[in-house]
Formats: sequence, C-alpha cells, structure tokens
Amino acid sequence: MTETRFTKDHEWIRIEGEEGTVGITAYATEQLGDVVFVELPEVGKTVKQGDELAVVESVKAASEVYAPVSGEVIAINDVLEGEPAKVNESPDADGWFVKIKVADAGELGGLMDDAAYKAHTS
Repeated sequence: MTETRFTKDHEWIRIEGEEGTVGITAYATEQLGDVVFVELPEVGKTVKQGDELAVVESVKAASEVYAPVSGEVIAINDVLEGEPAKVNESPDADGWFVKIKVADAGELGGLMDDAAYKAHTS
C-alpha cells in the first residue's frame, strides 16, 4: 500500500514499505517557475528530518528541498541532471528527486495528508 504525505515546505513523500520517494509538489513548481538545475545528494547520504536534501534552481530563485523524514538516500533520479524540466512537467511522478530508506516511520505522523495539504495551500 502506498501513502503520500506532505510537508509545509511543499515536499511530498510517497511511502512504499520502508522506502519513501521524495519530490516537490505541483504547487511548489508553480511558485518556482521553470526549473533549470537540480542538485541531488550522493547515494548513501544520511539525513535527519528537516535537513537540506537537494537544491532546485529556477528562472526565479534557488530553493532548498528538505528531507520530510530521517533516513538514508538509496537512489537519486539522475535523469533530472540532464532534464531538470521534468520537475515542472511531472512533479508527482517522473520529477521525483530521491528515494530514502525511512529510519523512523513515526515521523510520518507529523506530515500532512492530501486533504490537509490542500487546505494548507488554499
């Protein structure tokens, strides 16, 4: 069963078992404008919830992407290095940033579900 949770900073994490796929929301991409560069972490990097996970640069600004949960980066979407526009084209699918092995599933309880996120961005 997959479950998607959201942060107040517009990151999403889709949980499947002990792994989470992380990206930024469509709302975030609308605020950023056209993404022109993505800096991803190294596979194997350990992050704590709230740590900087990646950097996204757009025509408007550079923004940090924060880890929605603590864990270890187990995969990166290296397609984004050559095609950063994927973040705009498909923010909730092909434009994902990293996969994390979740260290503490309890941290997910502090994140918003879909309804709460929609209310947050309204």
